[in-house]
Amino acid sequence: MSISILGAGAFGTALAISLAGNGPVTLWARGPGDMQERRENTARLPGHPLPDNLRITGDITRATDADILLLAVPMQKLRGALEDHPTLFQRKRIVACCKGIELQSGLGPVSVIRSVIPSATAAILTGPSFANDIARGLPTALTLACADHGIGIALQRALTTPNLRLYRTTDTTGAELGGALKNVIAIACGAVMGASLGESARAALMTRGYAEMQRLATYLRADPTTLSGLSGFGDLTLTCTSAQSRNYRLGLSLGQGVAFDPTTTVEGAATARAVHELALRADLDLPITAAVAALLDNTLDVQTAITTLLNRPLKEE
Repeated sequence: MSISILGAGAFGTALAISLAGNGPVTLWARGPGDMQERRENTARLPGHPLPDNLRITGDITRATDADILLLAVPMQKLRGALEDHPTLFQRKRIVACCKGIELQSGLGPVSVIRSVIPSATAAILTGPSFANDIARGLPTALTLACADHGIGIALQRALTTPNLRLYRTTDTTGAELGGALKNVIAIACGAVMGASLGESARAALMTRGYAEMQRLATYLRADPTTLSGLSGFGDLTLTCTSAQSRNYRLGLSLGQGVAFDPTTTVEGAATARAVHELALRADLDLPITAAVAALLDNTLDVQTAITTLLNRPLKEE
């Protein structure tokens, strides 16, 4: 099956490099000229040459003329990307490669695709992964979630590469939530480490953050056990412990009280606000998410946030 990746950021480029190991692949970029000439994405993923069978194009019509379309665009831009060219996505197999919750609707990537392009088959590729690792050919395992079991099998086979191993699930909601909420917890963990509050505090936040992820998954009728896999626990572990994570780095800057580059896309920031609003409407207890939203809105500082969490009523685990 032919494959196109739409979005030439670091992750989209890395996926394209890996998938080109299986055969010809198309990568769509808004400004493809530099990549076509240099055969490298110097702006987003420098140091990784593009394979000869990786075609770069700026023509969205050519890019969408494939059996499988991977959308590697930021979560908050996903709807716009679909709405700009709705006819080109009709009846396609679309795999979202972004993590987060849409601020305006509270929907995850698969739900956004279904709402904009009802005739398409929507799936999501998520899990613990850094673009540099994938581009270097380092072993990486991800979750592929597709509600259609048969199409999920076909996608799994088409998108598995020598260094990219995919595990399959039909629980798209659980996979969406795992990929989205771990970014919120990573901001909290970065803030704790930035404020020099220690590894023990980070471990506590990761554990209680995981409990929040399961709580929301249960409310939204996802399978909580999905979060024990790569799309939940696996991604949470990676994102909360590595400075390669932009969400973790944002948290570090909050904890240290220093400015963070406003041009850097940090999916967890919008997700924290969207999930906090959802929790308020549903009367769900998500204290870490609420604290992160307050930190981002500058209505709470790190020390006060930690004190507030520690002073919550004692209860069973």
